[in-house]
Amino acid sequence: MSLKSPELLLPAGSLDKMRAAYDFGADAVYAGQPRYSLRARNNEFRLEQIETGIQEAHARGKKFFLTSNLLPHNDKVRTYLRDIEPVIAMRPDGIIMADPGLIMMVREGMDKGNFADVPIHLSVQANTVNYMAVKFWQKVGVTRIILSRELSLDEIEKIRQECPDMELEVFVHGALCIAYSGRCLLSGYFNRRDPNQGTCTNACRWNYATQPSAVDPNTGEAIAVKMEAGFNFNEAQQEAEQSFAACGGSPRHPAADQVYLLEEAGRPGQLMPIMEDEHGTYIMNSKDLRAVEHVERLVKIGVDSLKVEGRTKSLYYVARTAQTYRRAIDDAVAGRPFNPQLITELEGLANRGFTSGFLERRPSQDYQNYETGHSDIGHSHFVGEVRGVTDGWAEVEVKNKFLVGDQIEVIHPSGNHTFTLEQMRNLDGEAITAAPGSPLQVRIPLEARYAGALLARMLPA
Repeated sequence: MSLKSPELLLPAGSLDKMRAAYDFGADAVYAGQPRYSLRARNNEFRLEQIETGIQEAHARGKKFFLTSNLLPHNDKVRTYLRDIEPVIAMRPDGIIMADPGLIMMVREGMDKGNFADVPIHLSVQANTVNYMAVKFWQKVGVTRIILSRELSLDEIEKIRQECPDMELEVFVHGALCIAYSGRCLLSGYFNRRDPNQGTCTNACRWNYATQPSAVDPNTGEAIAVKMEAGFNFNEAQQEAEQSFAACGGSPRHPAADQVYLLEEAGRPGQLMPIMEDEHGTYIMNSKDLRAVEHVERLVKIGVDSLKVEGRTKSLYYVARTAQTYRRAIDDAVAGRPFNPQLITELEGLANRGFTSGFLERRPSQDYQNYETGHSDIGHSHFVGEVRGVTDGWAEVEVKNKFLVGDQIEVIHPSGNHTFTLEQMRNLDGEAITAAPGSPLQVRIPLEARYAGALLARMLPA
């Protein structure tokens, strides 16, 4: 039986990132509509860029989807049709929407002939987790469902079986929310910046500390207890891992049933009561999704599109994920076994630790990163972009430090290449041994065919 190759869908926070996605293997990209997508910040797409993006995509035989998936308050409902009309006229390949009222308005406009008939894709923000919900959205004119991240592979397969004629899209890589996808309210609570309006400040990534508490005998409310001096989080975490049950069947430590107070590092003294159970505390930091090892199963299920999250991520992130997932899809369709090297390549991306999320059920601690809120880099480190090659010397825009003697990986759509850097010059032609970091341009020996490549420094094992 021949397998259908699913679409590889990459994020585009800018035209340069869109082009990199296509260069490195993406079939389609998604970009945000001004004011109405969930990346209101760090979004370089305005109407002019959207039009350019759609034209370039179609010239290359690729697809361009427009994200318009916020959950609007009344003021944005009032202006929505006015602002979406010129976008629809540009004929994107689909509009990604979440709000049923906005979907109704757009569908009515299309049915009346006021707008071109552009496919509507249901955003992950709508949290579709069962096949009857898919059937409902199909009846109201949605052509593709972006399934909730909270589904397992078996659940996705069941939806495919029950809804064989609906396009299904699944996230395979990127950040995860500590909430049903996109439904977190932390940022709105702390900063008055609503994640569902596109202004999330990633409060789930901040550094929090738990503090013990007592219960006020009169009110039943939690009250602060002075933290013991010399408290060591790592030691406490190790003790907890030995004492707390990860999931059912084991006896629970008595401390698991106490009330605790949560304190965020930037807000000392603002203590929030929480319960900590066998799953840990909930206002915490998720690991990042990585499902490259599950691409084969998703291809066999018959998922139509595999999606990478990250419109605010770097050009390097876009290129590396596009290249890696392209290889995984091609291997799966061709019947080749999974290549573990693909996991290693993704380790070179900044990440908060990886998890397969809910695609396969794991013990609870697999989902959360309790130790750090910042990104770690494992296999390699992005260091520069090749701006051009003249007479065997590449001009490199330096992004991070690298040295003569380093192992350098050249990442290029034609294929990657690793070599030991033996020479380096500044723009005056003088020999140097170090490129200390951005902003700086240096020259290194490189073949002309690698113009436009990205460079990564290989890290010691």
